[in-house]
Amino acid sequence: MADPQQQARDIIQEHLQRGDGVGWFEPFYAAAHGNPAAIPWAAPGPRRDLVQWARERHIAGNEQSALVVGCGLGDDAEFLAELGYRVTAFDISATAIDWCKGRFPETAVDYRVADMFAPPAAWLGGFNLVVEDYIVQALPPEMRTAAVRAVAAFPAPGGLLLAIGRGIEDGAVRSGPPWPLTGEEFALFAQAGLSAGSFHRGSDPAIAPQFRYRAEFRREARSE
Repeated sequence: MADPQQQARDIIQEHLQRGDGVGWFEPFYAAAHGNPAAIPWAAPGPRRDLVQWARERHIAGNEQSALVVGCGLGDDAEFLAELGYRVTAFDISATAIDWCKGRFPETAVDYRVADMFAPPAAWLGGFNLVVEDYIVQALPPEMRTAAVRAVAAFPAPGGLLLAIGRGIEDGAVRSGPPWPLTGEEFALFAQAGLSAGSFHRGSDPAIAPQFRYRAEFRREARSE
């Protein structure tokens, strides 16, 4: 079986050479032929950082709205639904969305095929919680500003964006995919109108000078 990481790089490079930074997701999911082991970023269950965040914050959804950006195989979305959120989850890959619906036939999650750069207008400023889990870093650096602005547009006034991924020390050489965020790129969330909240940095010698992060950003609530 082909190495999933190398297969991903080959498909991505093919699209990047055509100037297409997002078109590779659908052919990659399609090439997996329903085998989750062929998706290198797929985890067995919800992302550990998301679960830890929910436990530390004693999160209860209480029927608030939540959006999962680039939902992949759906585990994060299902986890949020179990917490009591009304969850919308989308991916640009139709194959990924069909996969989610097949995995969770009784789901309460509203799975959609959508492009975060051209989302339904009703989604803009429409969610109490937005989860961006290893999505911004999956896009090439030249798309970083646009990607951050796109996900930052989803939280409602007073709403929270939870960003999970990998960062890298400023000045360190980075290659991708994926392309971990630099300090300057973290600042893009504030430039997109969000206030930085808690920031959890996880050390991992296996990926140094990269590190894992979990960051909260909040849109200012409307004044009464």
